[in-house]
Amino acid sequence: MAKKNKSGGCCSGSCSGGGGFKIESLVSVDSRGQMVLPKDLRDRAGIKAGDKLAVVTWALGDKSSCLLLIKEDTLESMAGPMANGK
Repeated sequence: MAKKNKSGGCCSGSCSGGGGFKIESLVSVDSRGQMVLPKDLRDRAGIKAGDKLAVVTWALGDKSSCLLLIKEDTLESMAGPMANGK
């Protein structure tokens, strides 16, 4: 199901890390706004019950078109050099 978006938006199929993007799964949002991340994705990402995830959005026009989830500890390690002026 790996499919690249050719629109040139935030999900254009590449990232600065060179890893590229792929569609892993489709999830549904219930009436309370909740969704379930599949177990295999949680396992690969090391996400456990109680972990905090930052939601990062990318706006295209006036709407948030891409949502990115980053584990809190990963975000802190990414922001560390920036926060320290390095």
